[in-house]
Amino acid sequence: MSDPVVDKIQKNPKYHELRRKRNSFGWGLTLLMMVVYYGYIALIAFDKSFLAQPIGAGVTSLGIPIGLGVIIFTVVITAIYVRRANSEFDELTASILKEASK
Repeated sequence: MSDPVVDKIQKNPKYHELRRKRNSFGWGLTLLMMVVYYGYIALIAFDKSFLAQPIGAGVTSLGIPIGLGVIIFTVVITAIYVRRANSEFDELTASILKEASK
Protein backbone atom coordinates (compact mmCIF):
# COMPACT_ATOMS: atom_id res chain seq x y z
CA MET A 1 0.00 0.00 0.00
CA SER A 2 1.46 3.31 -1.04
CA ASP A 3 0.70 6.78 0.24
CA PRO A 4 -0.40 9.10 -2.61
CA VAL A 5 1.41 12.08 -1.07
CA VAL A 6 4.66 10.13 -0.95
CA ASP A 7 4.17 9.10 -4.58
CA LYS A 8 3.61 12.73 -5.59
CA ILE A 9 6.76 13.80 -3.77
CA GLN A 10 8.88 11.05 -5.29
CA LYS A 11 7.66 11.89 -8.80
CA ASN A 12 8.29 15.61 -8.39
CA PRO A 13 11.37 16.80 -10.36
CA LYS A 14 12.12 19.32 -7.60
CA TYR A 15 12.48 16.42 -5.17
CA HIS A 16 15.09 14.82 -7.41
CA GLU A 17 16.82 18.19 -7.76
CA LEU A 18 16.85 18.59 -3.96
CA ARG A 19 18.31 15.11 -3.45
CA ARG A 20 20.96 15.66 -6.11
CA LYS A 21 22.01 19.07 -4.75
CA ARG A 22 21.99 18.02 -1.12
CA ASN A 23 23.88 14.79 -1.76
CA SER A 24 26.55 16.36 -3.97
CA PHE A 25 27.05 19.25 -1.55
CA GLY A 26 27.21 16.93 1.45
CA TRP A 27 29.67 14.56 -0.21
CA GLY A 28 31.81 17.49 -1.37
CA LEU A 29 32.05 18.84 2.17
CA THR A 30 32.71 15.34 3.49
CA LEU A 31 35.56 14.86 1.03
CA LEU A 32 37.00 18.26 1.92
CA MET A 33 36.83 17.47 5.64
CA MET A 34 38.47 14.09 5.11
CA VAL A 35 41.33 15.66 3.16
CA VAL A 36 41.94 18.21 5.91
CA TYR A 37 41.62 15.74 8.79
CA TYR A 38 43.59 12.89 7.25
CA GLY A 39 46.16 15.38 5.96
CA TYR A 40 46.73 16.48 9.53
CA ILE A 41 46.91 12.88 10.73
CA ALA A 42 49.37 12.09 7.91
CA LEU A 43 51.53 15.00 9.05
CA ILE A 44 51.50 13.61 12.57
CA ALA A 45 52.43 10.15 11.31
CA PHE A 46 55.03 11.02 8.68
CA ASP A 47 56.50 14.43 9.51
CA LYS A 48 56.61 14.86 13.26
CA SER A 49 59.61 17.15 13.00
CA PHE A 50 57.60 19.65 10.94
CA LEU A 51 54.84 19.82 13.53
CA ALA A 52 57.35 19.92 16.40
CA GLN A 53 58.92 23.17 15.20
CA PRO A 54 58.54 25.81 17.88
CA ILE A 55 56.74 29.04 17.06
CA GLY A 56 59.02 31.94 17.88
CA ALA A 57 60.87 31.68 21.18
CA GLY A 58 57.94 30.03 22.99
CA VAL A 59 57.19 26.42 23.77
CA THR A 60 54.18 26.14 21.47
CA SER A 61 54.86 23.97 18.45
CA LEU A 62 53.48 24.40 14.94
CA GLY A 63 51.18 21.40 15.44
CA ILE A 64 48.99 23.25 17.95
CA PRO A 65 47.75 26.02 15.62
CA ILE A 66 47.40 23.58 12.74
CA GLY A 67 45.28 21.28 14.93
CA LEU A 68 43.24 24.26 16.06
CA GLY A 69 42.82 25.16 12.39
CA VAL A 70 41.36 21.70 11.71
CA ILE A 71 38.83 22.24 14.50
CA ILE A 72 37.92 25.72 13.25
CA PHE A 73 37.65 24.38 9.70
CA THR A 74 35.12 21.81 10.94
CA VAL A 75 32.98 24.51 12.54
CA VAL A 76 33.17 26.67 9.39
CA ILE A 77 32.09 23.94 6.97
CA THR A 78 29.28 22.97 9.35
CA ALA A 79 28.10 26.58 9.33
CA ILE A 80 28.30 26.63 5.52
CA TYR A 81 26.15 23.50 5.31
CA VAL A 82 23.61 24.81 7.83
CA ARG A 83 23.34 28.14 6.01
CA ARG A 84 22.70 26.45 2.66
CA ALA A 85 20.31 23.93 4.21
CA ASN A 86 18.30 26.69 5.90
CA SER A 87 18.00 28.70 2.71
CA GLU A 88 18.12 26.74 -0.54
CA PHE A 89 17.24 23.25 0.72
CA ASP A 90 14.41 24.41 2.98
CA GLU A 91 12.90 26.50 0.17
CA LEU A 92 12.93 23.51 -2.16
CA THR A 93 11.43 21.29 0.53
CA ALA A 94 8.63 23.77 1.21
CA SER A 95 7.92 24.03 -2.51
CA ILE A 96 7.80 20.24 -2.87
CA LEU A 97 5.44 19.86 0.08
CA LYS A 98 3.20 22.64 -1.19
CA GLU A 99 2.91 20.98 -4.60
CA ALA A 100 2.33 17.54 -3.05
CA SER A 101 -0.50 18.76 -0.84
CA LYS A 102 -2.53 20.06 -3.80
